[in-house]
Amino acid sequence: MLARALRLSLVLEIALYLALARFAFDASPATAALAALAGVLCLRAALLTLIYAYAWAYHSPASRLSPQQALVMVAGEYGALLLAFLLIFPFEHWWMGEDFLQPAADGAGPAGRRLPVLLVHGYGCSRAAWWWLRRRLVAAGWSVATINLEPIYTGIDDFVDPLARRVDAVLAETGADRVVLVGHSMGGLVARAYLQRHGESRVAGLVTLGTPHQGSRLAHIGYGENARQMRPGAPWLQTLASPAPVVDTVVIYSSHDNFVMPQSQLQLPGVPSQAIDGIGHLAMLFSPRVAQALLAALERLGARPLAAGSA
Repeated sequence: MLARALRLSLVLEIALYLALARFAFDASPATAALAALAGVLCLRAALLTLIYAYAWAYHSPASRLSPQQALVMVAGEYGALLLAFLLIFPFEHWWMGEDFLQPAADGAGPAGRRLPVLLVHGYGCSRAAWWWLRRRLVAAGWSVATINLEPIYTGIDDFVDPLARRVDAVLAETGADRVVLVGHSMGGLVARAYLQRHGESRVAGLVTLGTPHQGSRLAHIGYGENARQMRPGAPWLQTLASPAPVVDTVVIYSSHDNFVMPQSQLQLPGVPSQAIDGIGHLAMLFSPRVAQALLAALERLGARPLAAGSA
Protein backbone atom coordinates (compact mmCIF):
# COMPACT_ATOMS: atom_id res chain seq x y z
CA MET A 1 0.00 0.00 0.00
CA LEU A 2 2.69 2.51 1.01
CA ALA A 3 4.92 1.58 -1.94
CA ARG A 4 2.12 2.20 -4.45
CA ALA A 5 1.15 5.47 -2.80
CA LEU A 6 4.74 6.72 -2.82
CA ARG A 7 5.26 5.77 -6.47
CA LEU A 8 2.05 7.53 -7.49
CA SER A 9 2.79 10.67 -5.49
CA LEU A 10 6.33 10.83 -6.88
CA VAL A 11 5.10 10.50 -10.45
CA LEU A 12 2.52 13.25 -9.91
CA GLU A 13 5.07 15.51 -8.25
CA ILE A 14 7.57 15.10 -11.08
CA ALA A 15 4.84 15.63 -13.67
CA LEU A 16 3.86 18.88 -11.95
CA TYR A 17 7.44 20.16 -11.97
CA LEU A 18 7.89 19.19 -15.62
CA ALA A 19 4.65 20.90 -16.62
CA LEU A 20 5.58 24.09 -14.77
CA ALA A 21 9.03 24.18 -16.33
CA ARG A 22 7.83 23.41 -19.86
CA PHE A 23 4.68 25.48 -20.08
CA ALA A 24 5.18 28.25 -17.54
CA PHE A 25 8.86 28.93 -18.28
CA ASP A 26 9.21 27.44 -21.77
CA ALA A 27 12.18 25.32 -20.66
CA SER A 28 13.79 22.73 -22.90
CA PRO A 29 13.12 19.05 -22.06
CA ALA A 30 16.60 18.69 -20.53
CA THR A 31 16.20 21.85 -18.45
CA ALA A 32 12.73 20.77 -17.37
CA ALA A 33 14.10 17.42 -16.22
CA LEU A 34 16.81 19.13 -14.18
CA ALA A 35 14.22 21.48 -12.71
CA ALA A 36 12.03 18.51 -11.73
CA LEU A 37 14.99 16.83 -10.02
CA ALA A 38 15.83 20.07 -8.22
CA GLY A 39 12.21 20.41 -7.15
CA VAL A 40 12.12 16.91 -5.68
CA LEU A 41 15.35 17.46 -3.77
CA CYS A 42 14.54 20.99 -2.60
CA LEU A 43 11.09 20.10 -1.30
CA ARG A 44 12.54 17.40 0.93
CA ALA A 45 15.35 19.66 2.05
CA ALA A 46 12.77 22.29 3.03
CA LEU A 47 10.69 19.75 4.96
CA LEU A 48 13.75 18.48 6.81
CA THR A 49 14.78 22.05 7.64
CA LEU A 50 11.36 22.72 9.16
CA ILE A 51 11.53 19.50 11.18
CA TYR A 52 14.96 20.38 12.54
CA ALA A 53 13.75 23.88 13.40
CA TYR A 54 10.83 22.36 15.29
CA ALA A 55 13.18 19.92 17.02
CA TRP A 56 15.48 22.75 18.07
CA ALA A 57 12.61 24.70 19.57
CA TYR A 58 11.71 21.78 21.83
CA HIS A 59 15.09 20.08 22.27
CA SER A 60 16.32 18.55 25.49
CA PRO A 61 19.77 19.38 26.87
CA ALA A 62 22.37 17.27 25.08
CA SER A 63 26.07 17.26 24.34
CA ARG A 64 26.95 20.15 22.05
CA LEU A 65 27.96 19.27 18.50
CA SER A 66 30.60 21.21 16.60
CA PRO A 67 29.42 22.90 13.38
CA GLN A 68 31.10 20.15 11.39
CA GLN A 69 29.41 17.40 13.44
CA ALA A 70 26.02 19.11 13.09
CA LEU A 71 26.49 19.43 9.34
CA VAL A 72 27.42 15.76 9.04
CA MET A 73 24.37 14.81 11.12
CA VAL A 74 21.94 16.85 9.02
CA ALA A 75 23.50 15.63 5.76
CA GLY A 76 23.19 12.04 6.96
CA GLU A 77 19.54 12.52 7.86
CA TYR A 78 18.86 14.15 4.49
CA GLY A 79 20.55 11.26 2.71
CA ALA A 80 18.53 8.75 4.75
CA LEU A 81 15.32 10.62 3.88
CA LEU A 82 16.08 10.55 0.16
CA LEU A 83 17.23 6.94 0.18
CA ALA A 84 14.20 5.75 2.13
CA PHE A 85 11.34 7.68 0.54
CA LEU A 86 12.59 8.05 -3.03
CA LEU A 87 14.38 4.75 -3.65
CA ILE A 88 13.67 2.03 -1.09
CA PHE A 89 10.11 2.52 0.16
CA PRO A 90 8.48 3.04 -3.26
CA PHE A 91 10.13 -0.14 -4.58
CA GLU A 92 9.94 -2.26 -1.46
CA HIS A 93 9.65 -5.63 -3.19
CA TRP A 94 12.78 -5.05 -5.28
CA TRP A 95 14.86 -4.21 -2.23
CA MET A 96 13.43 -6.53 0.40
CA GLY A 97 12.32 -9.80 -1.15
CA GLU A 98 11.48 -12.55 1.32
CA ASP A 99 12.59 -12.62 4.95
CA PHE A 100 15.66 -14.59 6.00
CA LEU A 101 14.30 -17.22 8.36
CA GLN A 102 16.09 -20.42 9.34
CA PRO A 103 15.01 -23.27 11.62
CA ALA A 104 16.07 -22.42 15.16
CA ALA A 105 17.93 -25.71 15.66
CA ASP A 106 19.42 -25.87 12.18
CA GLY A 107 23.13 -26.65 12.22
CA ALA A 108 25.84 -25.72 14.68
CA GLY A 109 26.37 -22.16 13.44
CA PRO A 110 25.34 -18.98 15.26
CA ALA A 111 21.80 -18.99 13.85
CA GLY A 112 21.23 -22.40 15.44
CA ARG A 113 21.85 -20.97 18.91
CA ARG A 114 19.84 -17.77 18.56
CA LEU A 115 16.22 -16.80 18.69
CA PRO A 116 14.67 -15.21 15.58
CA VAL A 117 14.41 -11.43 15.45
CA LEU A 118 11.22 -9.68 14.33
CA LEU A 119 11.68 -6.08 13.14
CA VAL A 120 8.74 -3.68 13.56
CA HIS A 121 8.86 -0.44 11.55
CA GLY A 122 7.69 3.02 12.56
CA TYR A 123 5.11 5.63 11.63
CA GLY A 124 4.55 6.26 7.92
CA CYS A 125 7.06 3.58 6.93
CA SER A 126 7.05 -0.06 5.83
CA ARG A 127 9.18 -3.15 6.30
CA ALA A 128 11.54 -1.60 3.73
CA ALA A 129 12.79 0.64 6.55
CA TRP A 130 14.87 -2.34 7.68
CA TRP A 131 16.66 -2.93 4.36
CA TRP A 132 20.12 -1.92 5.60
CA LEU A 133 19.91 -3.12 9.20
CA ARG A 134 18.40 -6.46 8.17
CA ARG A 135 21.43 -7.12 6.00
CA ARG A 136 23.72 -6.39 8.93
CA LEU A 137 21.81 -8.73 11.24
CA VAL A 138 21.74 -11.54 8.70
CA ALA A 139 25.47 -11.13 8.05
CA ALA A 140 26.01 -11.50 11.81
CA GLY A 141 24.13 -14.81 11.79
CA TRP A 142 20.66 -13.79 12.93
CA SER A 143 17.41 -15.13 11.50
CA VAL A 144 15.34 -12.03 10.73
CA ALA A 145 11.66 -11.40 9.99
CA THR A 146 9.80 -8.18 9.16
CA ILE A 147 6.18 -7.03 9.03
CA ASN A 148 4.16 -4.36 7.23
CA LEU A 149 1.80 -2.48 9.55
CA GLU A 150 -1.26 -1.42 7.57
CA PRO A 151 -3.37 0.64 7.16
CA ILE A 152 -0.69 3.22 7.78
CA TYR A 153 -2.58 5.84 9.79
CA THR A 154 -4.89 3.76 11.97
CA GLY A 155 -4.67 3.41 15.75
CA ILE A 156 -1.63 1.69 17.22
CA ASP A 157 -3.82 -0.94 18.89
CA ASP A 158 -4.95 -2.04 15.42
CA PHE A 159 -1.39 -3.19 14.71
CA VAL A 160 -1.22 -5.51 17.72
CA ASP A 161 -3.15 -8.48 16.33
CA PRO A 162 -1.27 -8.45 12.98
CA LEU A 163 1.96 -8.42 14.98
CA ALA A 164 0.69 -11.33 17.08
CA ARG A 165 -0.05 -13.32 13.92
CA ARG A 166 3.40 -12.52 12.56
CA VAL A 167 5.03 -13.65 15.82
CA ASP A 168 3.12 -16.94 15.63
CA ALA A 169 4.09 -17.43 11.97
CA VAL A 170 7.78 -16.79 12.68
CA LEU A 171 7.79 -19.25 15.56
CA ALA A 172 6.01 -21.87 13.46
CA GLU A 173 8.46 -21.43 10.57
CA THR A 174 11.61 -21.48 12.69
CA GLY A 175 10.56 -23.90 15.41
CA ALA A 176 11.72 -21.42 18.05
CA ASP A 177 9.78 -20.91 21.26
CA ARG A 178 10.28 -17.14 21.44
CA VAL A 179 11.31 -14.14 19.34
CA VAL A 180 13.18 -10.92 20.06
CA LEU A 181 11.23 -7.84 19.00
CA VAL A 182 13.04 -4.79 17.62
CA GLY A 183 10.99 -1.64 17.03
CA HIS A 184 12.03 1.60 15.37
CA SER A 185 10.10 4.73 16.37
CA MET A 186 6.38 3.87 16.64
CA GLY A 187 7.30 0.20 16.16
CA GLY A 188 8.59 0.12 19.72
CA LEU A 189 5.17 1.27 20.96
CA VAL A 190 3.46 -1.41 18.88
CA ALA A 191 5.73 -4.02 20.45
CA ARG A 192 4.97 -2.75 23.95
CA ALA A 193 1.23 -2.79 23.20
CA TYR A 194 1.61 -6.40 22.01
CA LEU A 195 3.32 -7.34 25.28
CA GLN A 196 0.63 -5.60 27.28
CA ARG A 197 -2.13 -7.52 25.50
CA HIS A 198 -0.49 -10.91 24.89
CA GLY A 199 2.18 -11.15 27.58
CA GLU A 200 5.78 -12.30 27.37
CA SER A 201 5.35 -16.03 26.74
CA ARG A 202 6.47 -15.74 23.10
CA VAL A 203 8.94 -12.86 23.46
CA ALA A 204 12.43 -13.09 24.94
CA GLY A 205 13.26 -9.40 24.80
CA LEU A 206 12.60 -6.01 23.24
CA VAL A 207 14.95 -3.45 21.70
CA THR A 208 13.62 -0.01 20.77
CA LEU A 209 15.38 2.41 18.43
CA GLY A 210 14.30 6.04 18.59
CA THR A 211 10.91 5.18 20.08
CA PRO A 212 8.82 8.06 21.52
CA HIS A 213 8.04 6.21 24.72
CA GLN A 214 6.64 9.37 26.29
CA GLY A 215 5.41 10.93 23.05
CA SER A 216 6.74 13.63 20.72
CA ARG A 217 5.76 17.22 20.09
CA LEU A 218 6.03 16.53 16.36
CA ALA A 219 3.01 14.23 16.65
CA HIS A 220 0.84 17.34 17.04
CA ILE A 221 1.25 17.99 13.31
CA GLY A 222 1.11 14.31 12.31
CA TYR A 223 -1.79 12.68 10.47
CA GLY A 224 -3.93 9.82 11.72
CA GLU A 225 -5.06 8.31 14.98
CA ASN A 226 -1.62 6.83 15.65
CA ALA A 227 -0.08 10.33 15.48
CA ARG A 228 -2.62 11.61 18.01
CA GLN A 229 -1.78 8.68 20.29
CA MET A 230 1.91 9.69 20.26
CA ARG A 231 1.35 13.22 21.53
CA PRO A 232 2.92 13.82 24.96
CA GLY A 233 0.39 13.12 27.69
CA ALA A 234 -2.00 11.31 25.32
CA PRO A 235 -4.39 8.94 27.14
CA TRP A 236 -3.16 6.04 24.99
CA LEU A 237 0.43 6.55 26.16
CA GLN A 238 -0.70 6.81 29.76
CA THR A 239 -2.53 3.50 29.43
CA LEU A 240 0.52 1.89 27.84
CA ALA A 241 2.76 3.09 30.68
CA SER A 242 1.13 0.77 33.21
CA PRO A 243 2.28 -1.88 33.69
CA ALA A 244 5.93 -1.52 32.69
CA PRO A 245 7.42 -3.85 30.04
CA VAL A 246 7.44 -7.45 31.25
CA VAL A 247 10.49 -8.58 29.28
CA ASP A 248 14.12 -7.49 29.24
CA THR A 249 14.17 -4.23 27.31
CA VAL A 250 16.98 -2.20 25.78
CA VAL A 251 16.32 1.43 24.79
CA ILE A 252 18.64 2.91 22.14
CA TYR A 253 18.09 6.49 21.07
CA SER A 254 19.78 9.61 19.72
CA SER A 255 20.10 12.57 22.02
CA HIS A 256 19.85 14.70 18.85
CA ASP A 257 16.76 12.99 17.40
CA ASN A 258 14.89 15.32 15.05
CA PHE A 259 11.51 13.54 15.11
CA VAL A 260 11.05 12.85 18.81
CA MET A 261 11.10 16.00 20.91
CA PRO A 262 11.92 16.77 23.61
CA GLN A 263 14.51 14.03 23.24
CA SER A 264 14.10 13.06 26.89
CA GLN A 265 10.76 11.57 25.77
CA LEU A 266 12.75 8.79 24.10
CA GLN A 267 13.63 7.29 27.47
CA LEU A 268 11.46 4.68 29.13
CA PRO A 269 11.21 5.18 32.89
CA GLY A 270 12.79 2.31 34.78
CA VAL A 271 14.63 0.96 31.75
CA PRO A 272 18.34 1.65 31.12
CA SER A 273 18.96 3.73 28.00
CA GLN A 274 21.86 3.98 25.59
CA ALA A 275 22.23 7.36 23.90
CA ILE A 276 24.07 7.76 20.60
CA ASP A 277 24.95 11.36 19.81
CA GLY A 278 24.95 13.14 16.47
CA ILE A 279 22.50 11.05 14.47
CA GLY A 280 19.03 11.73 13.06
CA HIS A 281 15.87 9.70 13.47
CA LEU A 282 15.83 8.12 10.00
CA ALA A 283 19.61 7.88 9.81
CA MET A 284 19.48 5.41 12.72
CA LEU A 285 18.27 2.85 10.18
CA PHE A 286 21.52 3.21 8.20
CA SER A 287 24.04 3.79 10.99
CA PRO A 288 26.97 1.45 11.75
CA ARG A 289 26.99 2.77 15.33
CA VAL A 290 23.33 1.87 15.79
CA ALA A 291 23.93 -1.52 14.17
CA GLN A 292 26.75 -2.20 16.63
CA ALA A 293 24.60 -1.24 19.59
CA LEU A 294 21.70 -3.33 18.29
CA LEU A 295 23.88 -6.39 17.74
CA ALA A 296 25.26 -6.08 21.27
CA ALA A 297 21.72 -5.86 22.67
CA LEU A 298 20.60 -8.88 20.65
CA GLU A 299 23.51 -10.94 21.91
CA ARG A 300 22.31 -10.29 25.43
CA LEU A 301 18.61 -10.82 24.77
CA GLY A 302 18.42 -13.45 22.06
CA ALA A 303 21.46 -15.71 22.25
CA ARG A 304 20.45 -19.08 23.61
CA PRO A 305 22.68 -20.66 26.25
CA LEU A 306 24.38 -23.73 24.84
CA ALA A 307 23.55 -27.10 26.29
CA ALA A 308 26.27 -28.74 28.37
CA GLY A 309 28.93 -30.22 26.15
CA SER A 310 27.90 -28.20 23.08
CA ALA A 311 30.58 -26.72 20.92
